[in-house]
Amino acid sequence: MTAAHGGSKSEAAYRHLRQRIVDRALPPGERLVLEQIARELDMSVVPVREAVRRLEAEGYVQYQRNVGAQVTSIDPDQYLHSMQTLALLEGYATATGAALIGESELDSARRINRELKRKAEQGDARAYTELNRDFHRTLCAASPNTHLLAVLEREWSRLDLIRRSSFALVPARYAESFAEHEALLRLVETRSPEAVVEQFAREHTLRTAHAAIASLQAEPEGKP
Repeated sequence: MTAAHGGSKSEAAYRHLRQRIVDRALPPGERLVLEQIARELDMSVVPVREAVRRLEAEGYVQYQRNVGAQVTSIDPDQYLHSMQTLALLEGYATATGAALIGESELDSARRINRELKRKAEQGDARAYTELNRDFHRTLCAASPNTHLLAVLEREWSRLDLIRRSSFALVPARYAESFAEHEALLRLVETRSPEAVVEQFAREHTLRTAHAAIASLQAEPEGKP
């Protein structure tokens, strides 16, 4: 097998496993048996192992002693702390950019939110999360604080899986989130006070976090 061939197989295994994790076909806590995955993908264990290591580095997979590789579980405390941090960052970035954002950016945010509504009706957690990030990125991008925006990009990327999982846990948040986006757009369009915009944007993110935590705590013991 050539290096390029091996690399392409590792990439194929990575994309396959990542998609299954994102779609919750491989739920949190699911053990990954490398030999079985290799047979399913008709390849050797080596590229599968490389793919799993890459997924581990990105937070999708974790290794447990005496268990091996398994899909990362959502830790309620860690999730809440991460979302609280994101809420603060998004809230401040949205507020500091509200007075500077242009009409073309607002039009983009409106279009994204309309598409979010369609994805909500389809129950597509993966597409919804990506569009949700695009919506907030559009509003936050007007902030003059470039360091803050760089930190936000890292947080959005790091929390990609867990946020997608959170929307999958609480489908009722789809419609609620769309309505809150509409309200946030109105606050920005009407040049509401910065403190008002910041508080609303922060509470919007926290509502999703609290709903997901409640859903996790309500799940029967042993259910992923």
